[in-house]
Amino acid sequence: MANKIYTARQPIFNRKQNVVAYELLFRDGPDNIFPQNVDATQATSRLLVRTHFSQGIERITNNKPALINFSETCLLKELPLLLPKNKIVIEVLECVEPTGQILAMFKKLYHAGYHIALDDFIYDAQWQPFFKYVKLVKFDLQHTGIQAAQTHMDEIRRHRKDCRFLAEKVEDHQMFEQAEAAGFNFFQGYFFCKPEMYASSEIESNKRILIALYKELMREELNFNKITQYFEQDLNLSFKLLRFINSGLLPITQKMQSIRKAIVYLGENEMRRLIALLTTSVLSYDKPRELIQVATIRARFCELMMHKNTPSLREHAFLAGLFSLLDAILDQPLEQILHTLPLSEEIIEALTTQHQTPIKIALSTIQLFEQGSWHLTTMEAMKLKFSYEDICGFYQQAVDWAHNFESC
Repeated sequence: MANKIYTARQPIFNRKQNVVAYELLFRDGPDNIFPQNVDATQATSRLLVRTHFSQGIERITNNKPALINFSETCLLKELPLLLPKNKIVIEVLECVEPTGQILAMFKKLYHAGYHIALDDFIYDAQWQPFFKYVKLVKFDLQHTGIQAAQTHMDEIRRHRKDCRFLAEKVEDHQMFEQAEAAGFNFFQGYFFCKPEMYASSEIESNKRILIALYKELMREELNFNKITQYFEQDLNLSFKLLRFINSGLLPITQKMQSIRKAIVYLGENEMRRLIALLTTSVLSYDKPRELIQVATIRARFCELMMHKNTPSLREHAFLAGLFSLLDAILDQPLEQILHTLPLSEEIIEALTTQHQTPIKIALSTIQLFEQGSWHLTTMEAMKLKFSYEDICGFYQQAVDWAHNFESC
């Protein structure tokens, strides 16, 4: 089934008190507080998986930019490069040290077109070489104070004239007026709005497969065949892979017909970043429940039928079976979900229409078989010249295949 997941967003206002962006905040439950037992790196990883790789950041931020916290580990792992530069602002946490490695990462992100912000900034001369790459600096007015912040803003402008400044923890109208007079461009705090909670659903993932993927990540060269097998056996991973491809980060020149094609399309560097993010984010989740098992069995069953009937459609059939239960898992209309995925027309048609295509017939056959409608199963299978015995054989092979990792 699906996990209930929570994200908080806090609006950021300009001088006219219009919302211009949102800061996204990780939450581990319905209480609107940051969980004490989650470190910054894990929180960011989970936040990205729950937003960008599930329903999309833009759905939470109403197509406004999202400020997302990144720890030193996240920066050095190059996780920001997994996100479209036009949708986010990289908010560097105050605990990050101004080292040579971090400076090199700032340069890389800046030249790649990303906007960088310094969170809860406390002025230190060691940060001077970084200012030329920084678009936004945030000052906690409860900690720094208006006058000290104004002095630091003047110093930063000497290194980057077009740098913008955000006043955090603006708690009342008087503080807003003082911050505005001091030259702040943006404002955030309880005076405007407390963080809003956003709840959604997320598919669970298979811990064994994630561990196996993590082991593959440790190798000098990725084994694309193995990685493809792992993704094919986990609905969560397959869904997020296609969401990532369709996120706007990379140009899409053709629709994806298979998991392998999607993985090869990404290439080794992007796959390493994606696997690192997914494993960091969801290794703590429980193993899949029955609904995920059913989707995996359907995928293999449809693939086996097409392998015998129309081999050129076997990979399309696999994805159609795998994604056939997404509406039940995510509690969203299937057509709405499929719109976010770069799938071929053959797959979309099989999942959303009644057209009697080979893939649609294969999918209908397995659905009838699951319901115990033996006569109707036989009638449906005959459309592709299969007997009921053939269907039983395909189903047993699919079950064995889906359970393969459970016995490892």
